[in-house]
Amino acid sequence: MSFLKLSLRLKGFPLKEAEKELISIKALPESEFKTWHENKKWEIVKYHFVNNEFYRSRFGSDKIPERWEDIPLLVKTDYQKSGFNLISKTFEKKDVYSGYTSGSSGHPFNYYKDKFAHAMTWALIKDRYRNFGLTLDSKQARFYGIPLEKKDYYIEKTKDFLSNRVRFPVFDLSDEMLAKFLNKFRTEKFDYVYGYTNSIVLFARYLIKVNVILKDVCPSLKICICTSENCTEEDKAIIEKAFGVKAVNEYGTSEVDLIAFETEAGHWLLSNENIFIEVIDEEGKPVINGGEGRILLTALHNKAMPFIRYEIGDKAIIAPGKSDIELKRILGGVNDIVILPSGKKSSGVSFYFITRSTMEKIDSLKEFIIRQVSPDKFIFDVVSDDDISDKDKIMIQKNLDTYLESGLSFEINRVEKIKRTKAGKMKHFYSELDSAGKETTEKS
Repeated sequence: MSFLKLSLRLKGFPLKEAEKELISIKALPESEFKTWHENKKWEIVKYHFVNNEFYRSRFGSDKIPERWEDIPLLVKTDYQKSGFNLISKTFEKKDVYSGYTSGSSGHPFNYYKDKFAHAMTWALIKDRYRNFGLTLDSKQARFYGIPLEKKDYYIEKTKDFLSNRVRFPVFDLSDEMLAKFLNKFRTEKFDYVYGYTNSIVLFARYLIKVNVILKDVCPSLKICICTSENCTEEDKAIIEKAFGVKAVNEYGTSEVDLIAFETEAGHWLLSNENIFIEVIDEEGKPVINGGEGRILLTALHNKAMPFIRYEIGDKAIIAPGKSDIELKRILGGVNDIVILPSGKKSSGVSFYFITRSTMEKIDSLKEFIIRQVSPDKFIFDVVSDDDISDKDKIMIQKNLDTYLESGLSFEINRVEKIKRTKAGKMKHFYSELDSAGKETTEKS
């Protein structure tokens, strides 16, 4: 048994049982699967209506509607200051998997999954990885952030060890650091690269500049998996030129599940075994035949916390000529690169780590973004009921110094509403500088 599987089992996550369940679901004939899918989505609605006070409060009556489209939608702000315990009465907090998300959305909240549901996510990841010759034990080069506070840092490093991965932190993406990254690939037998799109693309551009193909120095490399931010066709071309292997998208949300995984042929393989996916228009009607709409997710296995007709903030385009859900394209935000006075570059995702420890403690916070308005100055646009305290501002400044560099300043700008992208997505970080780090005349 691998370190990761052993770790999951010791923590009480029934991976073996989840794998058996996934196999049985995948074995269903198409007609039987559709019946199972339909029954499963209603089953989870009824479960949470009976056992979850928060979810029951979203209904205007003591009855569940007969039509699926009349089931209430949930959005991220529904989970903030709900006034209710988000966990179903059938579970204790100590017995469920818990996490915290703000990610690229800027809507922070805590979420919970029962252990079987969390194991189903891992079973699904294992299944999708198998298509690329990977296992849960395959060695991963992880382009990601990491908390630098001592306790959280060592927790993540332990996870890295158990998961057979080497982390390439995205806080410093200078050429000097990227050269060190490249040297690591010369000495380690990585099976795949995984991480934030913009950080991986920056590394790929560096490789092209120094005339190195990554697979030549690391022959074991099989695939590059981009997550968190949409990897465009242009991004893929750069990565594949520099890496010498295929680049594919993984699309998911930490609070729900893996949503879709791109196949080698470039098609989205949806996670229908674990979730029910809808794409609806502005009037709430299903989108079909090439249309664009908002993505709703229903977590079919999570009995600890309801994610039912949950709007994640992304949009998708349905493949033309298709009446069923077949995604052609995901429209999501991509965080910009931070360019600092020293010339150092960093991923915009760094701000998740800079703000996480502070923002997750502020109950009045609803959403926020960060804008870089000059090389040494950042503005935090915040929607909150109360002012950010001086104590919290000191913590943010300390984290700016730690994760980026000293000499930076910021200001808090309380706003009524935060602007979205054309796709309806709210990026977490925007740069108002050009590629050389100079202020542009056009603002985001």
